[in-house]
Amino acid sequence: MRLKEIHRISSATFLLAGSVTLGAQDKPNIIVFLTDDMGPMDTSVPFITDRNGVPERFPFNDWYHTPAMERLASQGVRFSQFYAMSVSSPSRVSLLTGQYSARHHTTNWIYSESDNRNTYGPYGWGWNGISPEEWTLPRLLADAGYRTIHVGKAHLGNNESPSADPLNVGFDVNIAGSSIGEPGSYYGEDGYGLYKGYKPRAVPGLDKYLGTNTFLTEALTLEAMDQIDSAMVDGEPFFLYMSHYAVHSPHQTDPRFIDRYKGDDSKPDNAKGFATLIEGMDKSLGDILDHLTEKGIAENTLVIFMGDNGTGLFLGTDRDYCSSAPLRGMKGTEFEGGIRVPCIISWAAPGKGAAQEKLPIKSNSTCEDVASICDIYPTVAKIVGADIPSDHLVDGQDIRPLLSGGHNGHRDEFLMHFPHEHRGSYFTVWRNGKWKLIYYYNPTHPENPQCVLYNLKKDPFETTDLASRRPQKTRKMTREMISKLKEAGAQYPVDFVGNPIPPKVL
Repeated sequence: MRLKEIHRISSATFLLAGSVTLGAQDKPNIIVFLTDDMGPMDTSVPFITDRNGVPERFPFNDWYHTPAMERLASQGVRFSQFYAMSVSSPSRVSLLTGQYSARHHTTNWIYSESDNRNTYGPYGWGWNGISPEEWTLPRLLADAGYRTIHVGKAHLGNNESPSADPLNVGFDVNIAGSSIGEPGSYYGEDGYGLYKGYKPRAVPGLDKYLGTNTFLTEALTLEAMDQIDSAMVDGEPFFLYMSHYAVHSPHQTDPRFIDRYKGDDSKPDNAKGFATLIEGMDKSLGDILDHLTEKGIAENTLVIFMGDNGTGLFLGTDRDYCSSAPLRGMKGTEFEGGIRVPCIISWAAPGKGAAQEKLPIKSNSTCEDVASICDIYPTVAKIVGADIPSDHLVDGQDIRPLLSGGHNGHRDEFLMHFPHEHRGSYFTVWRNGKWKLIYYYNPTHPENPQCVLYNLKKDPFETTDLASRRPQKTRKMTREMISKLKEAGAQYPVDFVGNPIPPKVL
């Protein structure tokens, strides 16, 4: 008998034994389904809208096959301008704290073994990740009576920091989460890196799958469904943080889906492997949605699907226009392809229960308002009736009105601060309405910073810098950015003698 069949039989038996408690739950379950290195073009669901606000298909939307995402989008709202930080750890900390990276100071991806602040990065930046005392989203929900479950990638702190283990930041359960940012291998036969692959990045906590042909994405999905069943048996509402390692490199082929791409010479092998990872991620979403339906809790479960930064697929083309096309840039850059990510929010199944009456979501709709990964914290807190402590400052907004097609004073703002080196280096992005400012620090010549300005309403693909043509608007945006950074207590790049370089109005 295959491992998957054994799992399902044991889960069904376990759930049946505790089914008498299932009616006790009256709070909505919450699932955050987070993908790694997946941009808004890495799906068959179109996210980018035309001038009339209608989702527009581009070539990459026809390359990928994501029926579960299509299903979720048909039931809920997709966001055409949803933002995250440009790399992994800052986004994940922002998700769990509701704060911009400028405030929580984990401004770069966390390298497990040594401090990767880079040459001119700020000293004392948040390499240690989330403090164990922080009022994280799982801690807030646990305090509200939720079972908080972490499955998959954590990447919230370095090897030696407490936050390397999600149990130290508010989760009741941790499966497969540690300091690592990518898997040593996706193959169970490789021990997920333990036997073959990159051993320092071997995925922990999946011993029963080692040596089997269970792909990593599938193993995490099976574990997540087990945890859902366990929470149901105990009559507890659950918060599931389903944080996939997919679709991060290594872009190993998921053998379950490769047949679709054989014989297609339009893309290189790494793109085909990436596409199979996308399909495996999508199958995970579909399996979880089906599981919720089978257990009778889909109508009481809110699903928040999103990426943690722009696409990680590089096709060997120009850094500005690659697999995010027609968006400019990719993971690690300051452009839209680096920070704009897919987001869909929906109930797992349409229904008429109390939870959906309190939070109506407009089906098959598109929201063009600016929203971000920081908004999930205050929104979920409002949904479950949890009080955010007054000493925990939050930058995100409650976006519940956007889910039903309203606005209710929503601010189209986003701040992205990256005082390190990467594909894009030493920059701050400030988005306000249709305008986007990119401020470039210059550590080797601090007296000579630069700004670029884009009107994303007219120029969504960032082709025309308006900074010199609109100097007053550039100065206004720069002042707003500086004010936001100061209020957040941002850390800045340093010059060659270690002095911080704060931004200035040009």
